Amino acid sequence: MKQIREGQAKSAALSAAPLLALSQGVARAGTISGDLVGQLRVLEEMKSAISGLQAQIAVAFDLAQRAEQAEAGVPAAERGKGVGAQVALARRESPNRGSRLVGLAKALVTEMPRTLAALNKGLLNEWRATLLVKETACLSVEDRAAVDEELAPDTGTFDGVGDRALVAAVKAAAYRRDPRSVAQRASHAATERTVSLRPAPDTMTYLTALLPVAQGVAAYAALSRAADAARSSGDPRGRGQVMADTLTERITGTPGGVAGVELQLVMTDRTLFQSDSEPARLHGYGIVPAEWARTLIGPGEQTQGRRQGPTGQRPLPQRAPSASQEVPASRGSSPARTTPTGSQSGHGPVPEEDHDFAVWVRRLYTAPGSGELLAMDSKARLFPHRHRRFIQARDHTCRTPYCDAPIRHIDHIVPWHSGGTTTLDNAAGLCEACNHTKENPGWTATPLPAETLPADTHTLHISTPTGHSYQSKAPPLPGHRPSRT
Repeated sequence: MKQIREGQAKSAALSAAPLLALSQGVARAGTISGDLVGQLRVLEEMKSAISGLQAQIAVAFDLAQRAEQAEAGVPAAERGKGVGAQVALARRESPNRGSRLVGLAKALVTEMPRTLAALNKGLLNEWRATLLVKETACLSVEDRAAVDEELAPDTGTFDGVGDRALVAAVKAAAYRRDPRSVAQRASHAATERTVSLRPAPDTMTYLTALLPVAQGVAAYAALSRAADAARSSGDPRGRGQVMADTLTERITGTPGGVAGVELQLVMTDRTLFQSDSEPARLHGYGIVPAEWARTLIGPGEQTQGRRQGPTGQRPLPQRAPSASQEVPASRGSSPARTTPTGSQSGHGPVPEEDHDFAVWVRRLYTAPGSGELLAMDSKARLFPHRHRRFIQARDHTCRTPYCDAPIRHIDHIVPWHSGGTTTLDNAAGLCEACNHTKENPGWTATPLPAETLPADTHTLHISTPTGHSYQSKAPPLPGHRPSRT
């Protein structure tokens, strides 16, 4: 705290200096700029000191929670669960990030005092302290403390050193201390191979594979050879474009990479049929431009979809302000198929999906004006398939605040065993970790009635074991217009 107070006083003095200089007509070149740079340095040191204080508070909170849980009779193996999630909510971070912050805090406070001291002094920021903790994670408590002592970050060892040089120094020190553990960590890393997907700007996405080095190099070399061969034969595409297209084709088995794969695209009927500019939403990605969405499903489908529906269903209307279009689409020339779902407008039973069609349209009926999806009811304990699709379209990602992980569980907000109903209002899409967290003692969640809210979106109220409260609103669907009060 002393470090932070000193920084605040210094920052206040520095912030007044440029204004004072201007008011007195001082025109010395570089004076004001120098003071501004000085402010940046002081604020950066304050941020580091605050990060160190947050780490100490997180460890104290973890100990307090474990003590309270022990008094409540929670088994020793269960104590401490949910601490990371509460830290995440307090710091406006995802639950996964919150757990990592708690782990970082424990390592700094209990095992790496000199790194913590460097953080408190402003010699390291939180990210560089994280690198030190990460690269010593495979060591025993004693060896990690020894590496911390050897490197002595609080003496300015890493002042002016880049991240790569810092990591190299820590790795070398760790290997000298315990080469077997470092080697075992490298061999274990192969078990963590995975593939991930995250959005990129302009309707692009990052498909990332974490692979053992031999496999990664081999895959890249194969794509490089394919690109070089295509370019030498006169292919006008750039080398990177050829590599990307080859990767897509080899994985999906089709040049376009879309056929046979269901892409859930949510858009308004106005966007689909009337060239409206309201953006659409692609499940697993996010908001996409209206023109891009129309291009994805193809011009033929739009035209035929206006005049043709499934057997026994009415034609798809030219304009229906209370309907959103969810278009699981594959590029092709087959006609669009309309399947009403969640409707309260008197439609009959929904026929089974016809897999002969490459493109089909599912209508998700929404409330006029607000754009909120209408409710359905079920007396079953498990949510039916159509309820699950409905909730996934509404919630898009995990409903825990600051968590944007994919939905893995469709769960009752008020548990079934506590009288919760299997309705859309009492349902939320959650990732696996958040669904397990809400089952810990002290966590409660309740859905809030739409009429009590300023905006017509599905909202739930979350309370943590410490009594803090948070609200989670479903992301607005395309066409949503919040009510104003």
